[in-house]
Amino acid sequence: GGILFSALPALKKHKHNVYYNAVGASGAVSAVLFSSILFEPMSKIGILFIPFRIPAFIFGGLYLAFEWYMNKKSNDNIAHDAHLWGGVFGIVFTLLLNPKIGLNFIFEIQQKFF
Repeated sequence: GGILFSALPALKKHKHNVYYNAVGASGAVSAVLFSSILFEPMSKIGILFIPFRIPAFIFGGLYLAFEWYMNKKSNDNIAHDAHLWGGVFGIVFTLLLNPKIGLNFIFEIQQKFF
């Protein structure tokens, strides 16, 4: 579902652009990543070759903000909209399947910081 949902906005946006092509499963990977962040918001996530890791829920927020910004800027050949909408799909789909995960997400963050 993540790959389909993440591709729809790009298909609509670029339907008249014959030179646009985006191939890959990055939208589905984003969906899985954000679903896992809901399950374990305090786990640590990092970026390859950067020597520190941050809590997953902070990484997720920064990731969505970056992808939104890069999608608006859209001056490279990366399907940032697929990454963004894949992440949104991962969150929404997980919460639809089990709304208690959202409560657990909030509880874990509150436990750590408050």
